[in-house]
Amino acid sequence: MSMEVIILGSGSPLPHPDRAGPATLVRIGDLDFLFDCGRGVLMRAMSVGATAPKLTGQFITHLHSDHTTDFNDVITTRWIMSPIPNPLQVYGPVGTARFTEATLAALEQDIGYRIAHHDDLTSPPAVNVRECSLGTIVDLDGIRISCAPTDHSPVHPTIGFRIEYQDKAVAIAGDTIPCDGLDEICRGADVYVQTVIRSDIIGKARGQRMRDVIDYHSDVRQAGETASRCGVGSLVLNHCVPPPLPGREDEWAADARAVFDGEVLVSHDLMSIKPA
Repeated sequence: MSMEVIILGSGSPLPHPDRAGPATLVRIGDLDFLFDCGRGVLMRAMSVGATAPKLTGQFITHLHSDHTTDFNDVITTRWIMSPIPNPLQVYGPVGTARFTEATLAALEQDIGYRIAHHDDLTSPPAVNVRECSLGTIVDLDGIRISCAPTDHSPVHPTIGFRIEYQDKAVAIAGDTIPCDGLDEICRGADVYVQTVIRSDIIGKARGQRMRDVIDYHSDVRQAGETASRCGVGSLVLNHCVPPPLPGREDEWAADARAVFDGEVLVSHDLMSIKPA
């Protein structure tokens, strides 16, 4: 089995016609691990043959809405497309269990309608949640997934994930500034996926609310510095704010390349990366 990283959604909170919300699929053989579930995630997943019923696990970096917009869709679609009970396994920071309960409560009427109409649906969706902060959370068929705390204050807690299989490692960070936990998941990784902003552009925005995002995200240069410090192979700039203009992606990569000698990729939906 080989490992493949697929950027299902490269977007941000800003709606974009060509970019779904933040979501990354890590595929190892016939196992699909989904990290975050932004808007449009299942439509993008279908493009690569991934379906909600077959997900091995749903992993959540933090509970900002743009990273969890379609959590309800993952739950409902898995439930109604599975011919037998098929609990969804969810991993996320402290607060994920409460968020899941609230999501299921919001779906209560829909669940009731479907149970009333379909004789073979006799119970509501089953979701198993494991809240985690540090250490190994999955050890399955030679696949090891671990997490470490990141820093997106005042959003707390937040976590990043590291996926290891055979001699390959992938780090997936959500929204975070450089910190010790980020370094821990990135150290020696073949692929490092990082949410980034262009602080030089955002700093000129008229609205204070837009400028506020600068202090709790990594900018492109900081992502490059993390990649360099941790000996990463390839850096994937994801969830770019503002979205790169078509044909000007190299302007984003340049800030990272100034401090990092490895490969720098600017993500787009359905980008596939195979750890070298």
